[in-house]
Amino acid sequence: MSTLLGKVALVTGGTSGIGRETAVLLAKNGAKVVITGRREAEGEVTIQLVTEAGGEGLYLKGDMSVEKDIQEAVAKTVETFGRLDIAVNNAGVEIDGPITEVEKSDYDKIFGVNVWGVLASMKHEIPVMLESGGGSIVNMSSIAGHIGVGGVGVYIASKHAVEGLTKVAAMENAQTGIRVNAVAPGLIATAMADRLAGEDGEESRKAFESMHPMGRSGTTSEVANAVLWLAGDDSTFTTGHSLAVDGGWLIP
Repeated sequence: MSTLLGKVALVTGGTSGIGRETAVLLAKNGAKVVITGRREAEGEVTIQLVTEAGGEGLYLKGDMSVEKDIQEAVAKTVETFGRLDIAVNNAGVEIDGPITEVEKSDYDKIFGVNVWGVLASMKHEIPVMLESGGGSIVNMSSIAGHIGVGGVGVYIASKHAVEGLTKVAAMENAQTGIRVNAVAPGLIATAMADRLAGEDGEESRKAFESMHPMGRSGTTSEVANAVLWLAGDDSTFTTGHSLAVDGGWLIP
């Protein structure tokens, strides 16, 4: 039996990678799914996959660093499907460089999406969830929210911020029926991972993979399944938690 029948989910950054995989998995489990993203063609592909999975979906073009776009996405979700039960705040960017070379524009772009995007999303998601008696919010963090890595200081700082916001929102809503958790992936086989590998390509990827005790990168499906568990009713006593999907990277 589907675990999310009657539930409505909003997935930001749902046009590719982890966001797309998550949207399709939520649909397979019975949820109606709204996705946001800046790339229309890719967004429509995700909705096609949602439909093929037996679900009902809606794509909304939007920039998750812009509060108006976030507010409109939440409002359109409720207007279309009548409620909001699950929010997966997944949109993120990763450009960066050594601290001595970071420009204010780099900081603004990374924090605008990764931090303000998550904060503003929760700001507008929580009130509508309260109207229907509660819900589950899953913020996409990273192992970067738990460690330090040279050369990506602003990205690391942004994911530490996501971890902090998740804990605060969980505490503020612990008795409201809204649970707030995070998923912290390691290296996942996505286009973002390809960009991180850079010009060295396969050599860099192998170096990253060697940092995982399992010796490999993860899949978008493995992350989506973690999101599904936190979003559903099997995790009703879990809030303020960061679930690492990292092949053991954070063990040491």
